[in-house]
Amino acid sequence: MASVVYITDVVNGLAIDDPDRLTKIKQLLRYVVKGDVDKRGANTLVTVGVTHTERRLHQMMYADRDYDKDDVDGGPMTDHRKPSVTVENCVDKGYTVVNLRCQDRPKLLFDTVCTLTDMQYVVFHATVIVEGPEAYQEFYIRHLDGCPISSEAERQRVVHCIEAAVRRRSSEGIRLELCSDDKVGLLSNVTRIFRENGLSVTQAEVATRGAQAMNVFYVTDASGSEVKSETIAAVRGEIGETVLHVKDDIYSKSPPKDEGGKISLGTLFRTRSEKFLYSLGLIRSYS
Repeated sequence: MASVVYITDVVNGLAIDDPDRLTKIKQLLRYVVKGDVDKRGANTLVTVGVTHTERRLHQMMYADRDYDKDDVDGGPMTDHRKPSVTVENCVDKGYTVVNLRCQDRPKLLFDTVCTLTDMQYVVFHATVIVEGPEAYQEFYIRHLDGCPISSEAERQRVVHCIEAAVRRRSSEGIRLELCSDDKVGLLSNVTRIFRENGLSVTQAEVATRGAQAMNVFYVTDASGSEVKSETIAAVRGEIGETVLHVKDDIYSKSPPKDEGGKISLGTLFRTRSEKFLYSLGLIRSYS
């Protein structure tokens, strides 16, 4: 689990800049998130300033080597959601070609590009195609030193890291949307009700816009299974049926079965998509 939380002083609504108070907050957070099963403890950093939240979350998970832990901590993704990633060298051009085929979802491109960048690779050419529920991405990359991938271990690492980048934001469970007047303790009360009804939050986006709280939660039951309708009804009854809404998420549906065979995105609809990534600041393009 990784999270980035922006907090203010409840009295004046301003940022907290007292070093002693920030140290105490950090200590309390470490105590809460450590629990009794994590022998390594928790990495907690308190800073004053602004960061790119989504990029920072990728960096935190990457630094914690979450791509090595599928079989240990959370289990691998289910077969229908696991992305297909191939990494091969294009010897005649001096590039490494990364192909990704997976279920499409919002911000998928951002996630994969951030991961390649944080791994110190430069994207020289890319093609992106979305057809129905599936997305296809192809990247021609080199390391910052100008060399393509040179070992099997490095190739496997890229595969696992791209798979992890796709998994991090893949939403498992039922999507619940909460909109209400903001107040101190709202998030604490809502998550307490989730816990008391046996729900586990797999992903959350929490925002305050003016005087309104705009929150999105993806929840499963404690075992990771689908939540029963009566449980959702009970939760909505406690929180408020006009406040908490259940939303169908088109990205939770299974993609068509893979019919097998390799695919090169560079041969598909190139004129439509080959310039798609060039406007992003993380990508450089060379002829």
